[in-house]
Formats: sequence, structure tokens, C-alpha cells
Amino acid sequence: MTHSRFSLLPWLRAIVALTTLTLAAQAGAQALKPVRVSEHVWYVQGDSGMASAANQGFNSNAGFVVTRDSVIVIDALGTPLLGDALVAAIRQVSDKPIRRVILTHYHADHFYGLAALKAAGAEVWAHQAGREYFTSGEAAARLAQRQKDLFPWVDEHTRLIEADRWLGGDTRFEAGGLHFRVSFLGPAHSSEDLLVSVEEDGVVFCGDILFAGRIPFVGSADSKRWLAAIDVLAGLRPKILVTGHGPHSTNAGADLGLTRDYLLYLREQMGKAVDEMTPFEDAYARTDWSRFSKVPAFEAANRINAYGTYLTLERESLAK
Repeated sequence: MTHSRFSLLPWLRAIVALTTLTLAAQAGAQALKPVRVSEHVWYVQGDSGMASAANQGFNSNAGFVVTRDSVIVIDALGTPLLGDALVAAIRQVSDKPIRRVILTHYHADHFYGLAALKAAGAEVWAHQAGREYFTSGEAAARLAQRQKDLFPWVDEHTRLIEADRWLGGDTRFEAGGLHFRVSFLGPAHSSEDLLVSVEEDGVVFCGDILFAGRIPFVGSADSKRWLAAIDVLAGLRPKILVTGHGPHSTNAGADLGLTRDYLLYLREQMGKAVDEMTPFEDAYARTDWSRFSKVPAFEAANRINAYGTYLTLERESLAK
């Protein structure tokens, strides 16, 4: 009996795995709700927290623009099944061909859905600084982490797709009567941050330059350049700002405040610690985080952000 019981374990594991993947496929087919923000522009909004198995990796935004003869997509969400769901959301609005997807940056929550868009015929554009993501080992390390933390939404079959066209800087193009401006604003949140402006509608897609309604993920980002990028973005005075996370904004100057204030506070507190040569753990413990502690994603992101900022300010101090 003992031998017979244990001989069933591989079969039981296979059944569990098959059931899990079936549920994943069903969940991936769920409808994402397109939110219309202007005559030609829609987006889908992810959850406010960090990507997790509980939210199936759906914590970021992606948008699309319906022109006279095609659809232009901005970002691709964070799992292959979410990419399928994004295509389905686009098809709720338009059956025009999906010609192009522009990545604001190569972070996992914004591009793991690319396979579905490629299958629909889209050409992928991104800034050339994103190439380092693939050559540095970061892409492989992040994929391994996502396969562990987001299984079955990310698994051994998940493909990482590089851009078809790597942009060297700013560019403009016309599609179906609309004019688009792609502007390089990095390094800031990432090394390759792009803004995508739809000129006729006054809409700007800003990626993760703005995290609306949640603590931003900073990590090892260049927060000094990020703050400068926020100033540039505010100076554009867009009618509508579609964020990388959280709801869209119709008051960019005000809504950029949380991200700006949080970055400034990190730099102030960790900069003081570096100047006084206070060890990070002591500096973190003594800092009053109450202003931000109730904001979504604080628990998951704040210590990582503080440590990354501490190291960044150490490097800035040595460079002086």
C-alpha cells in the first residue's frame, strides 16, 4: 500500500498543475475594462499594489490609441495572459489592425504581455537604453523571480521579447491622421523612460514617471534625474496624463506631487544618514515614515526604495 500510495504522487502533482494552468487560462480570458480619456485614447488600469499571484500580475496600466486606420498601443502589461486580455480589450473598441506597441520602459510589469501584441501584428518600439536590461543579466534574474512569485501567470513558457526598433532619442510619427511624439526622459525611473504624446488629444502617456495613488518603486533608480523628469513632465501641461500605475490625471501638476514629495523625502532622510555616516539600518529605523505609511504598496516597496536611495546618495557623495 505504501508503494502504491507514493506511486500516485506524480499523477497527483500533474493533475494539480493542469488544474492550476486551466484556471490561469480562464482568468486570462477575463475582460479588462477600457477607460476612455479622450476622443481617440483608452487605457486599462491595474491594481494599486505590487504585482502578486493574488492580482495575477495585473498592477500596471497599458493604453491604446485608435486612429483612422490602425491602433497604437503603449505598454503591454505584466504577464502573457494579460497581453491576451489587453488585445481583447482593444477589440472591444476597435477591429482595426494593431500596428505598433511603444514601451515606456523595460520593466517586467510593462512588457511581459508583448507576445499577444506581436501575434496581432504589432511592431515593438523602445529606447535603445533598454538593451542593457537583456545583456546585464537583469532580464533573466527578474524572469526567475516572476516565475516563482507569479506562477502560473508567469512560467517556463514565458518569452521575453526585445524591441523590433530601438530608438536613439526623440521621434515623431503620424498614424491614421494623428500625430505622436515619443520623448526620451531617462534615465529616471529606468534608464530608458519614454513619454508618448498624442498631440491632437493633448494626452501624454508617462509610464512610471508618475505612480498615482501608491508608493512608487524606486529601487536603484536615479532619483535626482527622476525629479528633473517630473519637472519636465509638469511643464508640458498635458490635458490628460496616463500614468504607469493608478488612475489617469487631469491635473498633472498636482498629481505629480506624491511621487515628487516621496522622492524628495527619501533623498532628504537618506542623504542626512550618508552625510552623518549613519548605517542604513539605524537610519531607516529612526526615520518617521508616517506621512507615507498608509499609501498602497508602502510595506512592499519602502525599505527597498530607502536602501536603493541610500546607495545612490553614497555614490553621489563619492562623485563630488
